Amino acid sequence: MIRSLPQRRHFSGCACCETMPLSRRGFIAGAAALGAAAVLPGEGDAAEGRELIDTHHHFYPPQYQKIWLDWEDQRGLRHFAGQVAWSKAKAIEDMDRNGIRTGVLSMASTPGVWFDFNAEKANRLARDCNDFAADMMRDHPGRFGLFATLSMLDPDWTLREIEYAFDTLKADGVGLQTNYGDKWLGHADYRPVFDELNHRKAVVYVHPLVASCCARLGVGAFPAVIEVPHDTTRAVTSLLLSGAFARWRDINWLFSHAGGTVPMMAGRIEAFYGAMPNVHEFAPEGVVGELRRLNYDTANATSAPAIAALLELVPVSRVTYGSDYPYFPLDQMKNLQERGLDEAELSAIGHGNACRLIPRLKT
Repeated sequence: MIRSLPQRRHFSGCACCETMPLSRRGFIAGAAALGAAAVLPGEGDAAEGRELIDTHHHFYPPQYQKIWLDWEDQRGLRHFAGQVAWSKAKAIEDMDRNGIRTGVLSMASTPGVWFDFNAEKANRLARDCNDFAADMMRDHPGRFGLFATLSMLDPDWTLREIEYAFDTLKADGVGLQTNYGDKWLGHADYRPVFDELNHRKAVVYVHPLVASCCARLGVGAFPAVIEVPHDTTRAVTSLLLSGAFARWRDINWLFSHAGGTVPMMAGRIEAFYGAMPNVHEFAPEGVVGELRRLNYDTANATSAPAIAALLELVPVSRVTYGSDYPYFPLDQMKNLQERGLDEAELSAIGHGNACRLIPRLKT
């Protein structure tokens, strides 16, 4: 199935994104094909039948929820029903109903924590969100992980939050956006942050947003439909060509939505840059080889063409199960079961690969 393919700064930005509510589909027992049930500490017999680990699971602390909904109101944006209805209790109920053992919490969606470009406020909001998530992990052992939120608007504050997230909260990684104020992740301003994340051998989960440059490129579709997946490709290409993947070999990268359009664009990127005389300076394993080293989740990318393209680019071992809850349903494993994957492949995607990235989730 797998083939070879030809000193202190402030960052700022803004983005807007409108999402379309989708009707929920009935759950088909996706976890049944994944082997024996897992029992988690503190959950007892109620854990039977849960096996999936969702590495793309959003959450909304009350203080953040209010700021975000007010922000959308000011811009005349439609509220997403699933977000408005979110609560800790509902999240656990939905996870139980859909066979989700653990949801790894992240908040790296539009517009992150930088609503008004104030670095101090953004970092304080990031701290509040991380503390809220840590409380969820403590109150529900085994049910949640955490990709800690970073503001990225000021390197010094961001580095302090990395220390707090890992050393105090015991976060499983960090959650970043593809860009901050139209500075994509390969930008030199972010080097101190990635130096530290590389030192910690961190999991860096990357979620796209609608870049402020492109939110009004109207073709009759909501901006999120086209611009969100393309922004993942912009971020990956920015990291590749800047030499970030070559420089920070100990970071474990995880990109949302099957890498956006990366699987379809890999050959084109290779065609333009693969034969450059200095290619091994920014891509030691070649352009496609570097893309194959990355990890990708399946959130809203379980259609037959999307999965076929992703698995032509990377081995199954580089794919984790993701849902994009509450924007999309938790029951997307049934779509993967329809793609002809065998039990071992479904098990790897469903939980094995996430446990490789985050070993504590094995327990």
